Amino acid sequence: MIGWEDVYKVVVAMTPLYVALGLGYGSVRWWHIFTPDQCMAINRLVSFFTLPLFTFEFAAHIDPFEMNYQFIGADAISKVIIVVVLAAWAKCSSKGSYCWFITNFSLSTLTNTLVVGVPLLKAMYGEEAIPLVVQSSMVQAIIWLSILLFVLEFRRARSDTSAGDTTSVVPKDLEGNENVAIRSRPSFWSLMKIVWLKLALNPNSYASIVGVVWAFISNRWHFKMPSIMEGSVLIMSKAGTGMAMFSMGLFMALQEKLIVCGTSLTVFGMLLRFIAGPAAMAIGSIAVGLHGTVLRVAIIQAALPQSITSFIYAREYGLHADVLSTAVIFGMLVSLPVLIGYYVVLGFLK
Repeated sequence: MIGWEDVYKVVVAMTPLYVALGLGYGSVRWWHIFTPDQCMAINRLVSFFTLPLFTFEFAAHIDPFEMNYQFIGADAISKVIIVVVLAAWAKCSSKGSYCWFITNFSLSTLTNTLVVGVPLLKAMYGEEAIPLVVQSSMVQAIIWLSILLFVLEFRRARSDTSAGDTTSVVPKDLEGNENVAIRSRPSFWSLMKIVWLKLALNPNSYASIVGVVWAFISNRWHFKMPSIMEGSVLIMSKAGTGMAMFSMGLFMALQEKLIVCGTSLTVFGMLLRFIAGPAAMAIGSIAVGLHGTVLRVAIIQAALPQSITSFIYAREYGLHADVLSTAVIFGMLVSLPVLIGYYVVLGFLK
């Protein structure tokens, strides 16, 4: 049973995040240290340097040969369920759109597994839970965040090319009327070429892949990363989470209101984060036959607070950053009682 000492350990793990958040917020709102342009530059520093190195350092130290593939399969099924439901909503609802499909996927599936998940689940289920949380983090970084990055780049490329559509004048109608203007649009393959080129230049798209490749090599032949290389990675990667929270504080300070997306969107985001995600994970877990502690860990890790990386991407690509920042902040605030509630309820499962 989780005790007050375990709760204290989780609070200790989460408090430094709010310190970084407060420093970012105060540096703009109270102390006027950074201008809006400088805030955007800091966000790009986080997006293109600290987070990729953080992802690489984390992925490079996993053991790919000791993975629970049932657990990973349950996670994949839950993501597919979310995608199908959101696709149906985007197609059939008058409020559905491609942009909200992307944001709602982030809200439903992308979690802060490292900062909150590791200490919390260790307190709940002991050392047995740690490898599962690490595997979930790895799969999220390599697969789902890469897919998110791809669709965000595709959206940006489509927007950029639409803004630059060319208009040609032809003499092509049949009745011999006056000239007709024809608007030309880029083909799907030209868009894909632009997207893949941008992904190739974005370190986030291959940092996790390079990290996993190294993990396979090091665990297969028992290599160790050279200390000079590891030190070079660590000096930036250790700043990853803190700088991400600092950047979010900058973003909050630039807004007129603290809760920038409004009450209704905040409630909606919390429902997706703490209800829809765990429900889909429960279905996926039952489908692949998970039981016992692994089942409980699978459901609780799906109810962890919002991924900080999802906010960084949302801000970098200009897509509902207000919603994602609110989800991260409120998710952190309400996650502890919610997750303890899940822990108590799941304790009755066999």
